[in-house]
Amino acid sequence: MIIESRVYARAGLLGNPSDGYFGKTISISVRNFGAHVSLYETPKLRIEPQDEDQNVFRNIYDLVERVHLTGYYGGERLIKAAIMTFYDYCESHHIRLKNKNFTIGYRSSIPRQVGLAGSSAIVTATMKALMRFYEVEIPKEVLPSLILKAEKEELGINAGLQDRVIQVYEGCVYMDFDQKIMASKGHGFYEAIDLSLLPNLYLAYKVSLGKVSGTILNTVRERYEKGDPLVVETLAEIGGLAEIGKKALQEGDLKTLNEAIDRNFDLRKKIMDISESNLEMVQAARRCGATAKFAGSGGSIIGTYTDDAMLTRLIIDLKKLGARVIKPYII
Repeated sequence: MIIESRVYARAGLLGNPSDGYFGKTISISVRNFGAHVSLYETPKLRIEPQDEDQNVFRNIYDLVERVHLTGYYGGERLIKAAIMTFYDYCESHHIRLKNKNFTIGYRSSIPRQVGLAGSSAIVTATMKALMRFYEVEIPKEVLPSLILKAEKEELGINAGLQDRVIQVYEGCVYMDFDQKIMASKGHGFYEAIDLSLLPNLYLAYKVSLGKVSGTILNTVRERYEKGDPLVVETLAEIGGLAEIGKKALQEGDLKTLNEAIDRNFDLRKKIMDISESNLEMVQAARRCGATAKFAGSGGSIIGTYTDDAMLTRLIIDLKKLGARVIKPYII
């Protein structure tokens, strides 16, 4: 039997990047893109490498292009980290795994390193496949923390819980990572938001902007841990925008929601360096009349628009900047 596991991209609608700092976020699952893992029983345990995992290139130009697009590491390390973390969880919970092996492979259509959670999607899909293969139940609210552990402790990737929560729960989810809740429960408070409450949303991304998000967020982490007042206070305000946005959605208050989305980016800009290529996407979208903020760590933006005419302007104007605009497909 072949086990198939698919996990989708995500976009942070409000509150990011406060999720790594006991904040609050609202995130959506973007089913336009996904990571797909296949797993089946075999005599030996084998991880099938993808193109980005192999060290064979057509020429030096191919090597340079691939490193710019996917970084120095492929998805193989993500699968290994997921397997290690799954095993450690089972050991610590006295779950005896059946003595059988598997071959696992993956493919992904999620644009790489533009803040759409492509790495965590591979880890999440792997974890879900392993649970089915070994018939192990991991509580839904616990699974995102386990996935984050694989990335942070095994691979040293600086990240928060938001991506893993939405990729486990899907749809649209409000998340509260209050320190007291996290300490008492080991996970945050997660609440699904009715998709019918969502306004018109667009997503735009530049593949050429690929950067490793953990590296981008490292300076903020250092300043936060040192108690930098500007960073601590700004992140707290960013997190508060998710709560404001949740109430605005429930009350149909689009004006307040739009203000919160724009404010999210403007606050982020106070504590993080924004590249000119990223900034021009936000500025172009706002000139069209749309709201705009980062969907993740950079390279992609998300916002609201009023009608098809505005969406057309977004598509045309952002295409001039080398960006693709889509309507996120959410279920």
